[in-house]
Amino acid sequence: MLSMRLFITRNSSLAASAAIMLSCFCVLSSFSQTPSPSAGQSGTPRPSPVSTPAYDPTRPEAQPDLSLDHDPILSPDPEDNTAINPAAPTTERAGALKKGQNGVYTLHEDVDEVLLSCTVIDEKGEPVLDLKRENFFVWEDGAPQETNSFQHQDQPVSMGIVVDNSGSMIDKRGAVKTATLNLLRESNPKDAAFVVNFSDRAFLDQGFTSDASALDKGLSRFDSKGPTAMYDAVAASADELSKHAKQPKQVLLIVTDGADNASHLGLEQAIRRVQNLGGPVVYSIGLLYDASKEDSARAKAALDTLSQETGGIAYFPRALDDVDKIAAEVARDIRNQYTIGYHSSTPSSQEGYRVVHVEARAPNHGRLIVRTRKGYFTKRPSAQPTQTAQEIKTQP
Repeated sequence: MLSMRLFITRNSSLAASAAIMLSCFCVLSSFSQTPSPSAGQSGTPRPSPVSTPAYDPTRPEAQPDLSLDHDPILSPDPEDNTAINPAAPTTERAGALKKGQNGVYTLHEDVDEVLLSCTVIDEKGEPVLDLKRENFFVWEDGAPQETNSFQHQDQPVSMGIVVDNSGSMIDKRGAVKTATLNLLRESNPKDAAFVVNFSDRAFLDQGFTSDASALDKGLSRFDSKGPTAMYDAVAASADELSKHAKQPKQVLLIVTDGADNASHLGLEQAIRRVQNLGGPVVYSIGLLYDASKEDSARAKAALDTLSQETGGIAYFPRALDDVDKIAAEVARDIRNQYTIGYHSSTPSSQEGYRVVHVEARAPNHGRLIVRTRKGYFTKRPSAQPTQTAQEIKTQP
């Protein structure tokens, strides 16, 4: 304390000295600011100021044309500084910036390439893995399309794992978790997945990760209660894929043991939402062996339709022990798909649903069956409701 007090006293003295010096400086400054001698007085004459127009307060101030858009920051390229008339009709071009009504500029690109993930099997149901680009034929709305890209290699996948969390699943979750983790182990090491558990609502219990232990924890979160809102969970999971997936190849794996009885969305609405969001391939595992006949029939029809429309397949094991084998088959199917791309012959400006049909033909293979999505929408919907890290919310 003593040393601190001495320090304060010493600084107070210095402050007083500084104040005296500042006062002297101000006095000297006031004497030095005497008027400079003008013309006719002794000393150097002061130059005459340049004449400027007198300010006329009655003259209206010049205003820029408010009907035009002016960028407040000038570009080094003079042509980019030209004012734009928003009311004038313009033709959008690829790569052009367009200002919307909300003042936000958007980069427009004409992206009309359609990518199809295709699985090919023979009449015995065995996968066919030796096809080339020339073996595939694509039609869109009945018109033949020319393929411009082709791949047949193990590509990383972004996957959503969507598991029924309703009360009837309490005795099945252990086997489902084991089978799902085995599927992930047999998949590409660069795959990333998230986990959604659903009953009457869908919860994102683990976001995108390649960490097996984190996915294990997500699959272990189980609250056995509530009805089954599968369609809402599927739509919300497709939205999660569209927002956060880093890989263009996308998959949803659905595991459930009953028919939907609580969703706001219907089956057709859920399928359209999935197709609108880029069309991930949907694989379904329906554990319906102990469900009522009526419930089993409804659930089977829904899972079949959902998978077939997106290029996936629905499995219906006869016992819980079969789930692990099915999961391994799904992993192989995903890793052995062909990816075909084409530029649609129909302009991208024509909105609506387009039907896609793909065939494969090759010598010495007999009849080949191609499984891929059946169509797509050219215009994606507006942004979906905001999601939290804990709960995925859907709206009808």
